Amino acid sequence: MTELADRIRAERARAGLSQTALAGDDLSPNYVSLIESGRRMPTDGTLAVLAERLGTTVDFLKYGDAAPSEERARLEISFARLALTNGEAEQAKERLEALDLSSISPRYHSEVLRVLAQAHDQLGQLDEAVSLLEPLLAEARAHGRATEAAVLAMQLTVAYHDAGDLNRSIELGEQVLAEVEALGIAGTDEHLRLGSTILWSYYERGDLLFATHRAAELIRLAEEKGTRRGRGSIYWNASLVAEGRGDLGEACRLAERALAYLAEGSASLDVPRLRLHYAWLLLRSEPAEPRLALAQLEPATRELELIGSEIDLARCEFEAGRAHLLLGDVAEAETMARAGLARLTVGDTNLDLCNGRMLLGDIHAARGEVREATECYRWAADMFGMMSAGREAATVWRSLGDRMMANGDAEGAAKAYEAALREAGIRPTALPATLSVLESAGLGFDTRDQLD
Repeated sequence: MTELADRIRAERARAGLSQTALAGDDLSPNYVSLIESGRRMPTDGTLAVLAERLGTTVDFLKYGDAAPSEERARLEISFARLALTNGEAEQAKERLEALDLSSISPRYHSEVLRVLAQAHDQLGQLDEAVSLLEPLLAEARAHGRATEAAVLAMQLTVAYHDAGDLNRSIELGEQVLAEVEALGIAGTDEHLRLGSTILWSYYERGDLLFATHRAAELIRLAEEKGTRRGRGSIYWNASLVAEGRGDLGEACRLAERALAYLAEGSASLDVPRLRLHYAWLLLRSEPAEPRLALAQLEPATRELELIGSEIDLARCEFEAGRAHLLLGDVAEAETMARAGLARLTVGDTNLDLCNGRMLLGDIHAARGEVREATECYRWAADMFGMMSAGREAATVWRSLGDRMMANGDAEGAAKAYEAALREAGIRPTALPATLSVLESAGLGFDTRDQLD
């Protein structure tokens, strides 16, 4: 009886109701007071009325966490999280959508919907993810739940970033960041991870100077107040910004710091994915460090075989293939490239497919197989041409153009370079039209003229 009374009192406080409001027209405030003090045992009918007004279930009021519906909800949430970790987003989505929220206490609703949004996000269903997260964030902000708001805002910031709406990603992220700082949680993991997530949207929008400035501010805050996890998150994203500026040495240094902070934590996808990022940087540094890259990729692969997805493993195999190619082991490079490609299917992994095909083209080029290399590069160009724009796209187009030029495909290279400029936001100039006007006025020049 005491536990039942405690749960009713706690749920009333959570709902923000007085005893009079909970009593309504069919119960007396005094009766509610007696129930909450444990001096009256409510009937099932009374419990049903109270549960409806409290926005919870009769089962939860009776049994608390031991209620069958609550246990099932916790179990399904746990299974869904595990499925997401293993890259099985569709399975996670099906499990959560099968839950009847009306049979579960409200305190689990937010968690169910948040994990469901993660499943939609992994499936590329960004509109569905946003439609779930926006109301949850609005409620958390309205009730001053700063930690929850920071977590939800981080998910939304990523969703808007992936959808290409960088302005909304930054605007929302900055609003919530300011609110949670005002509520006193600056320097917590949630605050730092939200701040570091916004950095990537600034980078993608081309605000590299401001992203660098903000990264420095967050690093100072993380060093003063942050946990190892919070610091690692900041250094990781600062490394991405440094890479975007072309400062690979600084990017490597920051990635090393991030790894030092995160490697001692509990098992998660963060560490192997950070190792993959670090290996990527090592392979593109001058000079490249293929052996050091393999030293990062080997443990990353072992960890991802346990908790990663096929896409994660394919990315590791592609970078391992590049490392072996740089070391002169063309056969092993091809083995890695084909193993990675075998893990992927055409769909939401098109960028990774292009990456694998480009590696295969490099392998053919290393063997002097010009025709096969050209076919791989052209395939990647055709596939990539159907994908969305952005700074990342510009970088890949430039890389593809360089390969085509080195392989003697001048026409393909010219198209790739043009695409790189277009994705970077650099449009064709009005020079041809200007020349036409000048020539008609007798002010043109002969392009065959030589400069002294």
